[in-house]
Amino acid sequence: MSEQSGFEKFSDLARPALRKELEQAIAASGDHGTPVLHDMITYQLGWTGDNAGPKAEGKQIRPLLVLIACQAGGGDWNNALPAAAAVELIHNFSLVHDDIEDNGETRRGRPTVWKVWGEAQAINTGDAIFALAYASLVNLVEKNSPEIGLQAGNIFHQTCLRLTQGQHLDIAFEDQDYVELESYWQMVGGKTAALLAFSLEVGSLCAGVSPEIQAHYRDFGHYLGMSFQVQDDILGIWGAEEQIGKSTTGDLVTRKKTLPVLYGLAQEKGFYEGWNDGEITPEKALILSQILEAEGGRAYAQSTADRLIDLALNALKNGKPEGEAGDILRELAKMLLKRQD
Repeated sequence: MSEQSGFEKFSDLARPALRKELEQAIAASGDHGTPVLHDMITYQLGWTGDNAGPKAEGKQIRPLLVLIACQAGGGDWNNALPAAAAVELIHNFSLVHDDIEDNGETRRGRPTVWKVWGEAQAINTGDAIFALAYASLVNLVEKNSPEIGLQAGNIFHQTCLRLTQGQHLDIAFEDQDYVELESYWQMVGGKTAALLAFSLEVGSLCAGVSPEIQAHYRDFGHYLGMSFQVQDDILGIWGAEEQIGKSTTGDLVTRKKTLPVLYGLAQEKGFYEGWNDGEITPEKALILSQILEAEGGRAYAQSTADRLIDLALNALKNGKPEGEAGDILRELAKMLLKRQD
């Protein structure tokens, strides 16, 4: 048995407290004659229903990052628990709505909420989770100053808007023949990076660090999220199927406008011609992936991901994280991006 990583050890320590905070945060959803709404939320969180458990709950990286950032900033991670719960809830709100918008039928190996209860009730469940997230965030004032609670709320509002803006662009791209790189980065900055940036920023805020240090934590999360998305784009075309849990031809078959694809289209060579030459079958997608790699799409995306993770690690260094929690943040960044150096 391999030795646990620092993140895994922290996760084992903090998860019970996070679970208790989440249980308290969603309790009100069963009031006023709506126990089934509460059941729908616990199902989404992976606590109830068939195959409930750790896999259905997910890795909970974002809320744990809130707590680790607080500890790395010299604070007590327990003081950041309401913010961590808010992050986990807002993430699940986005998943419930994304599954409807993307027609996704499974999530973490189980039927999605809308497949079980229907679209209308799923939309309502997402709305309830959204409201509960804000209610949880308000509880920050119990262990932190009112000023910290107000700042956290303001940043949270901006983050939620960025999430929906990112999703708006992602959906809009499906009907666009051409997407500017700037639009791609705007989409990723909202859909993938915004909540990670908030997680690190609010954690450091709860530690009472200076605004300058807080900005470094925010930048760390932002660049980490951007790099993670680019790495996911690469795996979506060239990753091993068992590594990513889905067909590696899927992103090309569905014409998903990822960074390697946008690079290849901009070259207007063989990949561009193949992309625009009718339907992309799985067999054709495999050929296109080889052409795209030969034309430099994979190398371009990987160099971009490497540059972004370097920016993330530099921001973390400037944030001057303390102790084991700081080591965990560095370790986690490299683990997420599969960097060995």
